[in-house]
Amino acid sequence: MDAELLSYFKQDFKDGTVIEAVVWKVPKDKERSHGFKYRLYFGKLDGTCITRYDNEKGKGDHRHIGKREEVYQFISLEKLLNDFKQDVRKYRKRMK
Repeated sequence: MDAELLSYFKQDFKDGTVIEAVVWKVPKDKERSHGFKYRLYFGKLDGTCITRYDNEKGKGDHRHIGKREEVYQFISLEKLLNDFKQDVRKYRKRMK
């Protein structure tokens, strides 16, 4: 089975930030036992990362908060998306 695009979303905000979220269904393997490849990005239009969740080969599930990188425990796709949305909400709330 090839990768199947499940979801793509992008939104630019007036404050110069952007959300881009991409999720693929992929064959399950040692690194992606849940069968998903994803990149959930929230940052500035100039490329400055505020938060990003991804699971690139060799690194597994993890998230970036600014320049800090930490392991992320994948439970479900729904929880992943909710955790990402919560991080975005926290940042946007602080910026008001």
